[in-house]
Amino acid sequence: MVGFPSLGGRGGDDAFDEYGEFVPEHLPEPGPFLDGHEVLTGESHVAFHETTRGVFEERTVYDVTFGYNLAKLNLDARHPGAGYRYAEQSGESDDGEEVLRAEFTPTTEFCPQSGTLTLGSFRAWNGLSERHGYDVVRVRLHPMHHESASINERLAALETEYRETGAVDDGPEESVASAARSATEESEGRGPDAPF
Repeated sequence: MVGFPSLGGRGGDDAFDEYGEFVPEHLPEPGPFLDGHEVLTGESHVAFHETTRGVFEERTVYDVTFGYNLAKLNLDARHPGAGYRYAEQSGESDDGEEVLRAEFTPTTEFCPQSGTLTLGSFRAWNGLSERHGYDVVRVRLHPMHHESASINERLAALETEYRETGAVDDGPEESVASAARSATEESEGRGPDAPF
């Protein structure tokens, strides 16, 4: 397990939990995609989420609205019902695959980034699968989101393609981190259209 410096903790900033903490009241309730499977809690959740932070950093899965690595949303006490929950898949694999399910609950039912964030998460986890030890990480958006059905169809198609080819298509979407940097630069008067 790779160690990371704290990117926001209780030392003067009560808005965030520490990465090594499991605080159920600051996490979304496991949704229907995780029903009937072994939901990760305690140290199991913390260990996978630590790995997720590194994978998301390397693959630039950032929340443009908040300007941070998407893994930090799980620690943001201001949004206790948002973030990822995980479960080890039970009883569906005939070929002995180790499968993890990940369900993302956005901060609002109209979050415009939900498609980009879940697709980016899928590509990050499955593009760096050697980091976490699962053969596939299945990703779905919680049905509270108004476009969950169409986004989940795209995620299912991407998953099928990954299982058939063993490769993750990086897709045409701009990286979330690049979009975040561009938005920040433009708001600060920098970027491609800045006068200097």
